[in-house]
Amino acid sequence: MSELFEELDFRETPLGDLILQRRKVLQLEGLDVFEVKLGNAYLMSSLFHEVEEALSRLGLAALEGGEWDVVVGGLGLGYTAVAALEHDAVRSLVVVEALEGVIEWHQKGLVPLGKTLTGDRRCRLVHRDFFALAADPAVGFDPESPGRKFDAVLLDIDHSPSNLLHADNAAFYSREGLEKLAEQLHPGGVFALWSDDAPDENFLAELRSVFATARAEVVRFPNPLLGNESASTVYVAGKAKS
Repeated sequence: MSELFEELDFRETPLGDLILQRRKVLQLEGLDVFEVKLGNAYLMSSLFHEVEEALSRLGLAALEGGEWDVVVGGLGLGYTAVAALEHDAVRSLVVVEALEGVIEWHQKGLVPLGKTLTGDRRCRLVHRDFFALAADPAVGFDPESPGRKFDAVLLDIDHSPSNLLHADNAAFYSREGLEKLAEQLHPGGVFALWSDDAPDENFLAELRSVFATARAEVVRFPNPLLGNESASTVYVAGKAKS
């Protein structure tokens, strides 16, 4: 591999070829950028992580004081999970990831935040399908404690509620799917979701049919490659306190 580009891992998955790569961006003073591809699509880049961090910041800001047990759906490069662990109130963090290779990247230190996550005793990486666990409250997100409830679920897997990595995920974004998720939250708990699309009024209506509160917040961030600004959406929904 050249000094400018390196493929760090490649493996076949049911969703397509999963690739982790590193490249130096010369126009950004040789900055090392880590990228994840699934098939021909770019899933994430270490160059753009403001919204992943905002997902944790906005979601957890909606909780009241105390100690929190949190679920992150989708490990990726780890930005949402690490941002959650920056809150001292987070007592435990379960990160659910369907692709075993992504978990191994962190365990082997192939990605920059891997040691931060694996070295924090509050954090546990779980190799499971988030959407299957969300649909079965009797099992729940923690294989070691079936039916366990949480204070927050932060989700960053699909591109948006209508732009899915797999068609089977669509059931989660329906009223019935969201109701099953809500069952796994404590009273006053929070569900927050990253979306690469603009706010979707139809999805907001679904959230409001299940949760006591729901809003969509547009998060803007600089794109140093294009010299302009990009934007994504974070949805935050709160369960009734009683």
